Amino acid sequence: MTRPPPSNPAGARLATRLAFLVAGFVMACWAPLVPFAKARAGIEDATLGLLLLSLGIGSVVAMPVTGALAARRGSRPMILGGGILLALLLPALAVADGTTTLSIALLGFGAALGTIDVAMNVHAVEVERRAGRPLMSGFHALFSIGGFAGAGGMTALLAAGLSPFAGTIVATGVALTALAVAAPRLLAARGDPTPLAWPRGVVLLLALLAATAFLVEGAILDWGALLVTGMGLVGLAQGGLGYMIFSVAMTVGRLAGDRAVRRLGTARILFGGGIVTAAGFALLLAGPSTIAMAGFALVGLGASNIVPVLFSAAGRQRTMPPPIAIAAVTSLGYAGILAGPAGIGLAAQRIGLPGAFWTLAGLMILVSLAARRVARA
Repeated sequence: MTRPPPSNPAGARLATRLAFLVAGFVMACWAPLVPFAKARAGIEDATLGLLLLSLGIGSVVAMPVTGALAARRGSRPMILGGGILLALLLPALAVADGTTTLSIALLGFGAALGTIDVAMNVHAVEVERRAGRPLMSGFHALFSIGGFAGAGGMTALLAAGLSPFAGTIVATGVALTALAVAAPRLLAARGDPTPLAWPRGVVLLLALLAATAFLVEGAILDWGALLVTGMGLVGLAQGGLGYMIFSVAMTVGRLAGDRAVRRLGTARILFGGGIVTAAGFALLLAGPSTIAMAGFALVGLGASNIVPVLFSAAGRQRTMPPPIAIAAVTSLGYAGILAGPAGIGLAAQRIGLPGAFWTLAGLMILVSLAARRVARA
Protein backbone atom coordinates (compact mmCIF):
# COMPACT_ATOMS: atom_id res chain seq x y z
CA MET A 1 0.00 0.00 0.00
CA THR A 2 1.32 3.44 -0.91
CA ARG A 3 1.16 5.86 1.99
CA PRO A 4 2.18 9.48 1.61
CA PRO A 5 3.94 10.87 4.67
CA PRO A 6 1.56 12.80 6.90
CA SER A 7 2.02 16.55 6.85
CA ASN A 8 0.72 16.84 10.40
CA PRO A 9 1.45 13.83 12.65
CA ALA A 10 -0.11 15.57 15.66
CA GLY A 11 -3.22 16.21 13.58
CA ALA A 12 -3.42 12.53 12.64
CA ARG A 13 -3.23 11.56 16.31
CA LEU A 14 -5.98 14.07 17.15
CA ALA A 15 -8.16 12.71 14.34
CA THR A 16 -7.71 9.16 15.61
CA ARG A 17 -8.63 10.17 19.14
CA LEU A 18 -11.75 11.92 17.85
CA ALA A 19 -12.76 8.82 15.87
CA PHE A 20 -12.52 6.64 18.98
CA LEU A 21 -14.33 9.28 21.03
CA VAL A 22 -17.20 9.50 18.52
CA ALA A 23 -17.61 5.72 18.31
CA GLY A 24 -17.79 5.32 22.09
CA PHE A 25 -19.99 8.40 22.50
CA VAL A 26 -22.67 7.50 19.94
CA MET A 27 -22.74 3.82 20.92
CA ALA A 28 -23.27 4.72 24.59
CA CYS A 29 -26.01 7.24 23.73
CA TRP A 30 -28.14 4.25 22.74
CA ALA A 31 -28.06 2.67 26.22
CA PRO A 32 -30.39 5.21 27.96
CA LEU A 33 -32.76 4.98 24.98
CA VAL A 34 -33.38 1.23 25.30
CA PRO A 35 -36.29 1.51 27.79
CA PHE A 36 -37.99 4.10 25.57
CA ALA A 37 -37.57 1.90 22.48
CA LYS A 38 -39.00 -1.09 24.35
CA ALA A 39 -42.04 0.92 25.47
CA ARG A 40 -42.69 2.37 21.99
CA ALA A 41 -42.52 -1.03 20.35
CA GLY A 42 -44.65 -2.64 23.07
CA ILE A 43 -42.47 -5.73 23.32
CA GLU A 44 -41.40 -8.12 26.07
CA ASP A 45 -37.86 -8.59 27.35
CA ALA A 46 -37.32 -11.75 25.31
CA THR A 47 -38.33 -10.02 22.07
CA LEU A 48 -36.10 -7.07 22.90
CA GLY A 49 -33.19 -9.45 23.43
CA LEU A 50 -33.72 -10.91 19.97
CA LEU A 51 -33.96 -7.45 18.43
CA LEU A 52 -30.72 -6.39 20.08
CA LEU A 53 -29.00 -9.23 18.24
CA SER A 54 -29.57 -7.19 15.08
CA LEU A 55 -27.01 -4.68 16.32
CA GLY A 56 -24.39 -7.38 16.83
CA ILE A 57 -25.18 -9.09 13.53
CA GLY A 58 -24.82 -5.80 11.65
CA SER A 59 -21.43 -5.20 13.27
CA VAL A 60 -20.03 -8.67 12.64
CA VAL A 61 -21.14 -8.67 8.99
CA ALA A 62 -19.67 -5.21 8.32
CA MET A 63 -16.29 -5.79 9.97
CA PRO A 64 -14.56 -8.14 7.47
CA VAL A 65 -15.94 -6.11 4.56
CA THR A 66 -14.52 -2.96 6.14
CA GLY A 67 -11.12 -4.61 6.51
CA ALA A 68 -11.00 -5.47 2.80
CA LEU A 69 -12.16 -1.99 1.75
CA ALA A 70 -9.73 -0.28 4.13
CA ALA A 71 -6.88 -2.31 2.65
CA ARG A 72 -7.84 -1.09 -0.81
CA ARG A 73 -9.02 2.48 -0.26
CA GLY A 74 -7.58 3.38 3.13
CA SER A 75 -9.28 3.83 6.45
CA ARG A 76 -10.24 7.50 6.05
CA PRO A 77 -13.41 7.05 3.95
CA MET A 78 -14.49 4.12 6.11
CA ILE A 79 -14.08 6.14 9.33
CA LEU A 80 -16.05 9.06 7.91
CA GLY A 81 -18.72 6.94 6.24
CA GLY A 82 -19.22 4.71 9.26
CA GLY A 83 -19.13 7.61 11.71
CA ILE A 84 -21.59 9.77 9.78
CA LEU A 85 -24.01 6.87 9.30
CA LEU A 86 -23.72 5.97 12.99
CA ALA A 87 -24.56 9.53 14.03
CA LEU A 88 -27.46 9.88 11.58
CA LEU A 89 -29.05 6.56 12.57
CA LEU A 90 -29.12 7.45 16.26
CA PRO A 91 -32.30 9.60 15.90
CA ALA A 92 -33.92 6.74 13.98
CA LEU A 93 -33.50 4.57 17.08
CA ALA A 94 -35.36 7.24 19.04
CA VAL A 95 -38.47 7.13 16.82
CA ALA A 96 -38.66 3.52 15.57
CA ASP A 97 -42.00 2.25 16.88
CA GLY A 98 -42.29 -1.30 15.60
CA THR A 99 -40.26 -4.47 15.68
CA THR A 100 -39.48 -4.33 11.97
CA THR A 101 -38.36 -0.69 11.88
CA LEU A 102 -36.42 -1.05 15.11
CA SER A 103 -34.68 -4.19 13.83
CA ILE A 104 -33.69 -2.47 10.58
CA ALA A 105 -32.43 0.60 12.43
CA LEU A 106 -30.40 -1.56 14.82
CA LEU A 107 -28.97 -3.58 11.94
CA GLY A 108 -27.79 -0.39 10.21
CA PHE A 109 -26.54 1.10 13.48
CA GLY A 110 -24.55 -2.06 14.16
CA ALA A 111 -23.09 -2.09 10.65
CA ALA A 112 -22.01 1.54 11.01
CA LEU A 113 -20.49 0.81 14.41
CA GLY A 114 -18.62 -2.20 13.03
CA THR A 115 -17.34 -0.12 10.12
CA ILE A 116 -15.91 2.72 12.17
CA ASP A 117 -14.59 0.27 14.78
CA VAL A 118 -12.41 -1.62 12.32
CA ALA A 119 -11.42 1.47 10.32
CA MET A 120 -10.35 3.53 13.33
CA ASN A 121 -8.19 0.66 14.60
CA VAL A 122 -6.58 0.30 11.16
CA HIS A 123 -5.91 4.04 11.19
CA ALA A 124 -4.59 3.86 14.77
CA VAL A 125 -2.10 1.13 13.84
CA GLU A 126 -0.73 3.26 10.99
CA VAL A 127 -0.52 6.39 13.17
CA GLU A 128 1.26 4.35 15.84
CA ARG A 129 3.66 2.89 13.26
CA ARG A 130 4.58 6.32 11.93
CA ALA A 131 5.02 7.71 15.43
CA GLY A 132 7.35 4.85 16.35
CA ARG A 133 5.93 4.53 19.86
CA PRO A 134 2.90 2.91 21.54
CA LEU A 135 -0.30 4.92 21.20
CA MET A 136 -3.04 2.30 21.00
CA SER A 137 -3.99 2.19 24.68
CA GLY A 138 -4.52 5.93 24.74
CA PHE A 139 -6.76 5.72 21.68
CA HIS A 140 -8.87 3.02 23.32
CA ALA A 141 -9.09 5.12 26.48
CA LEU A 142 -10.85 7.78 24.40
CA PHE A 143 -13.44 5.19 23.41
CA SER A 144 -14.11 4.54 27.10
CA ILE A 145 -14.28 8.26 27.85
CA GLY A 146 -16.69 8.69 24.95
CA GLY A 147 -18.83 5.96 26.46
CA PHE A 148 -19.03 7.79 29.78
CA ALA A 149 -19.85 11.04 28.01
CA GLY A 150 -22.50 9.47 25.78
CA ALA A 151 -24.37 7.58 28.48
CA GLY A 152 -24.06 10.41 31.00
CA GLY A 153 -24.89 13.15 28.52
CA MET A 154 -27.96 11.43 27.11
CA THR A 155 -29.19 10.61 30.60
CA ALA A 156 -28.78 14.27 31.61
CA LEU A 157 -30.65 15.48 28.52
CA LEU A 158 -33.55 13.11 29.16
CA ALA A 159 -33.63 14.08 32.84
CA ALA A 160 -33.78 17.74 31.81
CA GLY A 161 -37.02 17.05 29.96
CA LEU A 162 -35.86 16.61 26.36
CA SER A 163 -37.60 13.94 24.33
CA PRO A 164 -35.50 10.98 23.15
CA PHE A 165 -35.58 12.36 19.60
CA ALA A 166 -34.44 15.83 20.69
CA GLY A 167 -31.68 14.30 22.79
CA THR A 168 -30.40 12.26 19.86
CA ILE A 169 -30.40 15.33 17.62
CA VAL A 170 -28.10 17.06 20.11
CA ALA A 171 -25.85 13.98 20.27
CA THR A 172 -25.77 13.70 16.47
CA GLY A 173 -24.71 17.32 16.19
CA VAL A 174 -21.86 16.76 18.65
CA ALA A 175 -20.68 13.65 16.79
CA LEU A 176 -20.82 15.25 13.34
CA THR A 177 -18.91 18.28 14.61
CA ALA A 178 -16.14 16.05 15.96
CA LEU A 179 -15.98 14.14 12.65
CA ALA A 180 -15.75 17.44 10.75
CA VAL A 181 -12.74 18.40 12.86
CA ALA A 182 -11.16 14.98 12.29
CA ALA A 183 -11.81 14.69 8.55
CA PRO A 184 -8.98 16.85 7.14
CA ARG A 185 -6.49 15.34 9.58
CA LEU A 186 -7.12 11.66 8.80
CA LEU A 187 -4.38 9.89 6.85
CA ALA A 188 -5.01 9.27 3.16
CA ALA A 189 -3.87 5.87 1.90
CA ARG A 190 -4.66 3.68 -1.09
CA GLY A 191 -3.60 0.13 -1.81
CA ASP A 192 -4.25 -2.91 -3.96
CA PRO A 193 -7.50 -4.91 -3.90
CA THR A 194 -7.43 -7.36 -0.99
CA PRO A 195 -9.89 -10.26 -0.80
CA LEU A 196 -11.66 -11.36 2.34
CA ALA A 197 -9.76 -14.11 4.14
CA TRP A 198 -10.26 -16.32 7.19
CA PRO A 199 -7.72 -15.57 9.95
CA ARG A 200 -4.78 -17.97 10.07
CA GLY A 201 -1.54 -18.43 11.93
CA VAL A 202 -0.76 -15.82 14.52
CA VAL A 203 -3.75 -13.73 13.40
CA LEU A 204 -6.08 -16.53 14.49
CA LEU A 205 -4.29 -16.63 17.85
CA LEU A 206 -4.67 -12.86 18.25
CA ALA A 207 -8.34 -13.08 17.36
CA LEU A 208 -8.99 -15.84 19.89
CA LEU A 209 -7.17 -13.90 22.62
CA ALA A 210 -9.21 -10.80 21.76
CA ALA A 211 -12.41 -12.84 21.97
CA THR A 212 -11.33 -13.98 25.45
CA ALA A 213 -10.66 -10.41 26.59
CA PHE A 214 -13.96 -9.18 25.16
CA LEU A 215 -15.71 -12.12 26.84
CA VAL A 216 -14.44 -10.87 30.20
CA GLU A 217 -15.82 -7.37 29.47
CA GLY A 218 -19.17 -8.78 28.40
CA ALA A 219 -19.38 -11.04 31.44
CA ILE A 220 -18.74 -8.16 33.84
CA LEU A 221 -21.36 -6.04 32.04
CA ASP A 222 -24.09 -8.67 31.77
CA TRP A 223 -23.47 -10.92 34.78
CA GLY A 224 -21.41 -8.92 37.26
CA ALA A 225 -24.40 -7.43 39.10
CA LEU A 226 -26.08 -10.83 39.40
CA LEU A 227 -22.87 -12.33 40.74
CA VAL A 228 -22.28 -9.81 43.52
CA THR A 229 -25.92 -9.59 44.57
CA GLY A 230 -26.24 -13.38 44.53
CA MET A 231 -23.13 -13.67 46.72
CA GLY A 232 -24.58 -11.09 49.10
CA LEU A 233 -21.74 -8.61 48.61
CA VAL A 234 -24.13 -5.72 47.88
CA GLY A 235 -27.86 -5.10 47.78
CA LEU A 236 -29.93 -5.12 44.62
CA ALA A 237 -29.86 -1.32 44.34
CA GLN A 238 -26.04 -1.36 44.37
CA GLY A 239 -25.64 -4.18 41.83
CA GLY A 240 -24.19 -1.88 39.18
CA LEU A 241 -21.37 -0.70 41.45
CA GLY A 242 -19.05 -3.48 40.30
CA TYR A 243 -19.28 -2.50 36.63
CA MET A 244 -18.69 1.14 37.53
CA ILE A 245 -15.51 0.19 39.41
CA PHE A 246 -14.43 -2.02 36.51
CA SER A 247 -15.02 0.74 33.92
CA VAL A 248 -13.13 3.41 35.85
CA ALA A 249 -10.18 1.06 36.43
CA MET A 250 -10.09 0.10 32.75
CA THR A 251 -10.07 3.73 31.64
CA VAL A 252 -7.30 4.62 34.09
CA GLY A 253 -5.29 1.61 32.94
CA ARG A 254 -5.60 2.60 29.30
CA LEU A 255 -4.65 6.20 29.95
CA ALA A 256 -1.41 4.93 31.48
CA GLY A 257 -1.10 2.03 29.03
CA ASP A 258 1.10 3.54 26.33
CA ARG A 259 3.80 4.42 28.84
CA ALA A 260 3.53 0.94 30.35
CA VAL A 261 3.89 -0.73 26.94
CA ARG A 262 6.98 1.38 26.17
CA ARG A 263 8.62 0.40 29.46
CA LEU A 264 7.53 -3.23 29.74
CA GLY A 265 6.92 -4.44 26.19
CA THR A 266 4.14 -6.50 24.65
CA ALA A 267 4.96 -9.82 26.32
CA ARG A 268 5.03 -8.45 29.85
CA ILE A 269 1.83 -6.44 29.34
CA LEU A 270 -0.05 -9.52 28.11
CA PHE A 271 1.47 -11.83 30.74
CA GLY A 272 0.91 -9.42 33.61
CA GLY A 273 -2.52 -8.38 32.35
CA GLY A 274 -3.74 -11.96 32.29
CA ILE A 275 -2.34 -12.68 35.76
CA VAL A 276 -3.77 -9.49 37.30
CA THR A 277 -7.18 -10.14 35.72
CA ALA A 278 -7.23 -13.71 37.05
CA ALA A 279 -6.19 -12.42 40.48
CA GLY A 280 -9.05 -9.93 40.35
CA PHE A 281 -11.53 -12.73 39.71
CA ALA A 282 -10.00 -14.72 42.57
CA LEU A 283 -10.34 -11.77 44.95
CA LEU A 284 -13.92 -11.18 43.85
CA LEU A 285 -14.92 -14.82 44.21
CA ALA A 286 -12.90 -15.95 47.23
CA GLY A 287 -11.65 -12.84 48.99
CA PRO A 288 -12.99 -11.42 52.24
CA SER A 289 -16.38 -9.82 51.68
CA THR A 290 -15.10 -6.43 52.85
CA ILE A 291 -12.64 -6.16 49.96
CA ALA A 292 -14.07 -8.56 47.37
CA MET A 293 -15.51 -5.68 45.33
CA ALA A 294 -11.94 -4.46 44.81
CA GLY A 295 -11.61 -7.47 42.53
CA PHE A 296 -13.51 -5.50 39.88
CA ALA A 297 -10.75 -2.89 39.94
CA LEU A 298 -8.06 -5.54 39.43
CA VAL A 299 -10.03 -7.11 36.55
CA GLY A 300 -10.40 -3.69 34.90
CA LEU A 301 -6.73 -2.80 35.33
CA GLY A 302 -5.50 -6.19 34.17
CA ALA A 303 -7.72 -6.36 31.10
CA SER A 304 -7.35 -2.70 30.14
CA ASN A 305 -4.38 -2.98 27.79
CA ILE A 306 -4.79 -6.51 26.47
CA VAL A 307 -7.04 -5.60 23.54
CA PRO A 308 -5.02 -2.51 22.49
CA VAL A 309 -1.81 -4.57 22.52
CA LEU A 310 -3.47 -7.28 20.43
CA PHE A 311 -4.59 -4.70 17.85
CA SER A 312 -1.07 -3.30 17.65
CA ALA A 313 0.29 -6.82 17.18
CA ALA A 314 -2.24 -7.45 14.40
CA GLY A 315 -0.97 -4.35 12.64
CA ARG A 316 2.67 -5.49 12.88
CA GLN A 317 2.37 -9.15 11.88
CA ARG A 318 3.12 -10.20 8.30
CA THR A 319 0.91 -13.28 7.95
CA MET A 320 -1.98 -11.23 6.52
CA PRO A 321 -2.48 -7.62 5.37
CA PRO A 322 -2.90 -5.53 8.53
CA PRO A 323 -6.41 -4.24 7.70
CA ILE A 324 -7.66 -7.79 7.13
CA ALA A 325 -5.96 -8.97 10.32
CA ILE A 326 -7.45 -6.14 12.37
CA ALA A 327 -10.89 -6.88 10.93
CA ALA A 328 -10.49 -10.55 11.93
CA VAL A 329 -9.40 -9.65 15.47
CA THR A 330 -12.30 -7.21 15.82
CA SER A 331 -14.88 -9.61 14.37
CA LEU A 332 -13.97 -12.53 16.63
CA GLY A 333 -13.67 -10.14 19.55
CA TYR A 334 -17.25 -9.01 19.00
CA ALA A 335 -18.27 -12.63 18.64
CA GLY A 336 -16.93 -13.09 22.17
CA ILE A 337 -19.18 -10.30 23.41
CA LEU A 338 -22.20 -11.67 21.52
CA ALA A 339 -21.83 -15.35 22.34
CA GLY A 340 -20.12 -14.92 25.70
CA PRO A 341 -23.09 -13.89 27.85
CA ALA A 342 -25.11 -16.84 26.57
CA GLY A 343 -22.15 -19.16 27.24
CA ILE A 344 -21.82 -17.81 30.77
CA GLY A 345 -25.51 -18.48 31.31
CA LEU A 346 -25.21 -22.08 30.13
CA ALA A 347 -22.14 -22.64 32.28
CA ALA A 348 -23.89 -21.09 35.28
CA GLN A 349 -26.72 -23.61 34.96
CA ARG A 350 -24.23 -26.47 35.29
CA ILE A 351 -21.57 -25.19 37.67
CA GLY A 352 -23.10 -22.05 39.14
CA LEU A 353 -22.33 -18.43 38.32
CA PRO A 354 -19.21 -18.31 40.55
CA GLY A 355 -17.95 -21.42 38.76
CA ALA A 356 -18.47 -19.75 35.40
CA PHE A 357 -16.42 -16.76 36.58
CA TRP A 358 -13.66 -19.10 37.79
CA THR A 359 -13.59 -20.38 34.20
CA LEU A 360 -12.96 -16.83 33.00
CA ALA A 361 -10.03 -16.61 35.41
CA GLY A 362 -8.59 -19.77 33.86
CA LEU A 363 -9.00 -18.37 30.34
CA MET A 364 -7.06 -15.25 31.34
CA ILE A 365 -4.20 -17.49 32.52
CA LEU A 366 -4.13 -18.87 28.97
CA VAL A 367 -3.75 -15.29 27.70
CA SER A 368 -0.67 -14.97 29.89
CA LEU A 369 0.74 -18.23 28.57
CA ALA A 370 0.39 -16.98 24.97
CA ALA A 371 2.22 -13.70 25.67
CA ARG A 372 5.63 -14.75 24.34
CA ARG A 373 4.14 -16.20 21.17
CA VAL A 374 2.38 -12.93 20.44
CA ALA A 375 5.51 -10.89 21.17
CA ARG A 376 7.61 -13.03 18.80
CA ALA A 377 5.08 -12.46 16.02
